[in-house]
Amino acid sequence: MKKIISVLSAILSLVILSDCSSGKNYFSKPEILYKSEDLIITQLSKNTFVHTSFLSTENFGKVSCNGMIVRDNGEAVIFDTATDDKSSEELINWVKQNLECKINAVVPTHFHADNLGGLKAFEQNNIPSIAYFKTIEYAKERGLYVPQNAFKDSLILKVGNKNAIVKFFGEGHTKDNVVGYFPSENIMFGGCLIKEIGAGKGNLEDANVEEWSNSVEKIKKEFPNVKIIISGHGKYGNKELLDYTIKLFKPE
Repeated sequence: MKKIISVLSAILSLVILSDCSSGKNYFSKPEILYKSEDLIITQLSKNTFVHTSFLSTENFGKVSCNGMIVRDNGEAVIFDTATDDKSSEELINWVKQNLECKINAVVPTHFHADNLGGLKAFEQNNIPSIAYFKTIEYAKERGLYVPQNAFKDSLILKVGNKNAIVKFFGEGHTKDNVVGYFPSENIMFGGCLIKEIGAGKGNLEDANVEEWSNSVEKIKKEFPNVKIIISGHGKYGNKELLDYTIKLFKPE
């Protein structure tokens, strides 16, 4: 009996060691860490979180809008603001107080209000905003709050001892949509370019439907190891979200 227990203990230790050494630490069940009328924060893995705020629209009613927080060693980067300054201030305060992180940057993933509607709050907190150069152009054209810093094609941001990647893969939901990727945990923020399973095509006002599938195909090729994908609206998922989005917009 003692021998069996010893063997089982050894196996269990190897499983735990293997899980820890992978560095991913995915949660089998996401945990809601914070919830108010305006903001929900859910932990997906050791260092990755989803922030969800809400936008009232004429065509779709009250819409939940996702963003991503990644952290490492006392630093964080946020993808997309919350939908307005009030909920963005709430988000900033939560990251500072509960994660005890300095926010290195906020990255709006395209020019719509659900992505940069709270930029003023970030600027008032001296948090740099960084966006694809076309996002800045479109924000200026439409009289929206404009991100401070531009990048072209792709960008690597330091988060503690880790990197976060931001990259433009092509047009789709908009002509400026980018995605964020956190390689250390193989988690992607696809934003509104990536659809949740079962979703319709959504708001196509600024879309390039002909190129949408091609852009997502490029993402699939670039990040073959992605494990979790956060869409701009709805539930997160795995690589099936890429396949679903490709099929949804594939020319017939």
